[in-house]
Amino acid sequence: MTSSETLPPYLRADGNDLYLRVHVQPGAKADVISGCHGDALKIRLRARPVDGAANTALSVFLCATLCLKGPQITLVQGESARDKILRIRAAPASVQIQLKKYAESSHPPALNREN
Repeated sequence: MTSSETLPPYLRADGNDLYLRVHVQPGAKADVISGCHGDALKIRLRARPVDGAANTALSVFLCATLCLKGPQITLVQGESARDKILRIRAAPASVQIQLKKYAESSHPPALNREN
């Protein structure tokens, strides 16, 4: 993994694991990563924050976006808050590269799903 000095503020490496700080906006029109929000990656989700639905949708969305398996992503902090910290276990280098691109782009790539 790359040294933490070259990582965006929303990403921290710890061995083979990554810690991702996100700001979630539930009830959006589409599931998308919409750039940075302070020192967090902003993610808009269609799911409402009812009975953990937004947390589940966040995990599913990130797994699909980053080509990961569900058990690799765990919620570390912020279960009922918009600001959350996620742990991505055994993250391949490609995930770190992909997450860094969101900080470098003024128009981040988005994954829209019509489910």
